[in-house]
Amino acid sequence: MHTKCIKRLESFRVNFGAEQQRKILVPLSFGVSSTTLLHVLDLHLKTQKSKTGRTGFEISAIYIEDPEQKVQAAQLLDKAREQYPDHQYASLPLHDVFRLVPEDASIRSLVPQNDQKADLSPEEQFVHMINSLTSATARADVLSTLRTRLIVEHAKLAGCESILWGDSTTRLAQKTLAETAKGRGFSLPWQVSDGMSPFGLNFHYPLRDVLKKELVSYTKMAEPGLSELVHETSTGATQASTSSKNTTIDDLMTQYFESVEENFPSIVANVVRTTSKLQARPDALSDPQCSLCSMPVSGGRFGIHGWGGDQQDGDDFESTNNRRDICYGCTRSLPKATMSAKDP
Repeated sequence: MHTKCIKRLESFRVNFGAEQQRKILVPLSFGVSSTTLLHVLDLHLKTQKSKTGRTGFEISAIYIEDPEQKVQAAQLLDKAREQYPDHQYASLPLHDVFRLVPEDASIRSLVPQNDQKADLSPEEQFVHMINSLTSATARADVLSTLRTRLIVEHAKLAGCESILWGDSTTRLAQKTLAETAKGRGFSLPWQVSDGMSPFGLNFHYPLRDVLKKELVSYTKMAEPGLSELVHETSTGATQASTSSKNTTIDDLMTQYFESVEENFPSIVANVVRTTSKLQARPDALSDPQCSLCSMPVSGGRFGIHGWGGDQQDGDDFESTNNRRDICYGCTRSLPKATMSAKDP
């Protein structure tokens, strides 16, 4: 476990010539993956300090309070501080994305027009936006996108140069198929691979060679304090929703890969290895970016007619809905009520 994770952190070795200590951000959900990553990184820093007298980086951890999750964030953060006291911790509500994004960011234009008022608080803007989403998949997709945007903004404000995500092999495989199914496959080179992201920060996935079932086993074998921090109650495959109406694309992909990894782990690993070979164009980061997910869109082909199977001229549709700066995948998640009647 430690070897698989630490070998991905070669660029974070102790630099004796550095004038300032590097800082990295670790997003916490208190699931098995992010909690294990914090544990392994803490041990790694202790090892560095015992050998060299200093560490290669500092850790800043952030927990995003998601209205869809019932996690006792305050209690778990207190336990994390007690068990790993050498790091910085913070907790932010998800609606803070409307407070922290730059004032000129067009993410605010995504709030339904009839709800756009100058006196709306960030929480009210967030509630109006989420309530306007008409499907479970759209809701989960937008919440995930906003969570990433908020984590990135916090990382910049905290002076972090990199974000270390706790995504396991299983999670990256799930993300590969889910993002493709949702029409955002063009963004995979930045969503599953280590390197510079469109947000101007480095993204790293130290657990990319570890299956979720291996992480579950690790938490049982490691010190007792680790398992107490993991909020997930299920150690097997994610349970399917009792209602198909509430089942999202992400849920389906998670259920699939968590079941496949039990007997065919090589299939899960092959999906991630194959996806990791995808490369964006060298100048891709200069392309126009989607207002919601911030992913570069080649040629500025925004909207339903940019990447979808329906390649008819969408000028009337786009001008009616003011969606010229939203990628195909995000357009699919936006409120159907705002879409033109000509859209299927």
